[in-house]
Amino acid sequence: MESLDKDIFEILDFLRRVEGLKSTLRTSWTQSGRQESTAEHSWRLSLFAMLVSRRYPELDALKILTLCIIHDLGETINGDISAPEQVSSKSEQERRDMIDLLRPLPLEMREEFLSLWEEYEYAKSPEARMVKALDKIETLLQHVQGDVSDNVDFTFNLGYGSKYMGIDAFIHGLRSAVDAETENCLIARSHKRNLERGKRKTSS
Repeated sequence: MESLDKDIFEILDFLRRVEGLKSTLRTSWTQSGRQESTAEHSWRLSLFAMLVSRRYPELDALKILTLCIIHDLGETINGDISAPEQVSSKSEQERRDMIDLLRPLPLEMREEFLSLWEEYEYAKSPEARMVKALDKIETLLQHVQGDVSDNVDFTFNLGYGSKYMGIDAFIHGLRSAVDAETENCLIARSHKRNLERGKRKTSS
């Protein structure tokens, strides 16, 4: 009973710590114009994975969902750095943050969660590679779906995470569909800027 009571407090302490992920902001906006949190991204990635994993009975669906939930937990401490702003790999810092974040949990849980994070981060399994691909696609989908600012680099997005898309034709098809939307956003932005230039010339 004493062991059970101790686990209860450790689990609740951990949950209090990871609550910060709800306030960790990403460089994506929702359709309502509010900046997206990492927790929201992780939720929709999990739903995305749940839908897609049905097509892959040979993979461990529970592991896929677990990886989705765990993959960005480390960002609770030092936040998210968008891909275009990353001057070097953020893996080492995020690994240290994961170790710190997991401290309240029992040793067995800490080791399991860190191992799962490393499995995702270094794409060690088919499940991790699937989550890597879906993570990139969900991010790109949010960029084209949300109320974005002119700071979103749609040109960068067209090449973002492409190395993870070679799983099969279905994953490639998902990515191609989102890329088509990204290209439309590029065209719309170019058209908007041309109109603005025309207005400035007319008024000057």
